[in-house]
Amino acid sequence: MSGSLRINCRQETATDYQAVFALIERAFENEPMSDHQEQFLVERLRKSDAFVPQLSLVAEMGDKIIGYILLTKIQIQNKNVHFDSLALAPVAVLPEYQGQGVGGTLIRTAHDKACQLGHGSVVLLGHETYYPKFGYRPAHLFGISLPFEVPKENCMAVELIEGTLDRVSGTVVYPSVFFG
Repeated sequence: MSGSLRINCRQETATDYQAVFALIERAFENEPMSDHQEQFLVERLRKSDAFVPQLSLVAEMGDKIIGYILLTKIQIQNKNVHFDSLALAPVAVLPEYQGQGVGGTLIRTAHDKACQLGHGSVVLLGHETYYPKFGYRPAHLFGISLPFEVPKENCMAVELIEGTLDRVSGTVVYPSVFFG
């Protein structure tokens, strides 16, 4: 729970798909750093091998879905070895509920569930001032890079299990569905 809002986080079900699609579309419609295609990315990821149903979560208030988060499987690869990790994409909150802790509740809940499932780290591309409060640090400090040009400060990673990224370095390999 966050602030005065009574938020329930739970695993998304197929009956939520339409509401989640509309929510993501609204959440990103005025975001200048967005390609406004996040809702379609989620649809593709649900059908991929990278999808982990337990890490596709909605936040509800009463019977209304007001937020969504998805963590999917990725790899960090160098020429010698690959390491399993997760990508956070997207976290979305209806505009009228933004700034009230819904996104933070979703992130903490998703981190807890991922850790329970044995996942040790998460990588994301996002706002450099928002994610550090959840433990995210610039990915380059771990020796991790993204496979495309982005500002270093927007590529971040977090260890869900301490030490997970100690001997990890390389480039993130996203499932092909990330790119349409």
